[in-house]
Amino acid sequence: MSGFVLKGALVEFMPTFLPVPVPNVIVFQYNPETMSHQWTQPMPATRAGSEASNPLAVRGTPGETFSFTIAMDARDEIADGSTPAAALAMASGIYSRLAALEMLLYPASPGRPGLTGTVTAGIAAALSGAATGPVRTIPQSVLPMTLFIWGIGRIVPVRVTGLSITEQLFDAALNPIHAEAQLSFQVLTPAELAAASADDSVLGRLATVAYKYTLALRQALAVANLANAGESVIGMIPH
Repeated sequence: MSGFVLKGALVEFMPTFLPVPVPNVIVFQYNPETMSHQWTQPMPATRAGSEASNPLAVRGTPGETFSFTIAMDARDEIADGSTPAAALAMASGIYSRLAALEMLLYPASPGRPGLTGTVTAGIAAALSGAATGPVRTIPQSVLPMTLFIWGIGRIVPVRVTGLSITEQLFDAALNPIHAEAQLSFQVLTPAELAAASADDSVLGRLATVAYKYTLALRQALAVANLANAGESVIGMIPH
């Protein structure tokens, strides 16, 4: 489709008493213009300086982080958004978008099940007529499982490590109507995903599938780069 552009997103999953986790999707209103993608080597497998140490041996997989800045504007959302989105922007500006980002940093606990957990528990209680809270106990101080989606080639489980918001314009009720948010994420490693699966097997499997999918695609693209390498080698041969 001409002019169609995919938008990045964050998908927050909170464990609830329901058998399937309920996502809270935060679609970027505007894609960031630049993104920092940083890698760090894992720890060496053996102690440095020992005779038997292999300089190429490491423990685990490399660390991976993303950081970027996204902009949000209520005026454009009112002009271009759907009726529900426009009505929400008129009532609260971009505060709902900012609040969704902020909740990514809050851990869930049995006394405070988080944004999605609270909503889904309330809906289920209303449907069943029960006055009690969710049956399933959520581990104390557990951050929500979050997927960072950047096109079809990058879908990775992440932990939000930093959020800095600059609110620049406000409406008459002091709701922010324009802001920029600086976000930083750390991609969860297979070892961390295994630990997360111990607390919630459904969310752990979901995050592991996303990680393996992105890794497999990256490996396939690295193999595809052999075509570029072959062309470069041919270009190096004197004619």
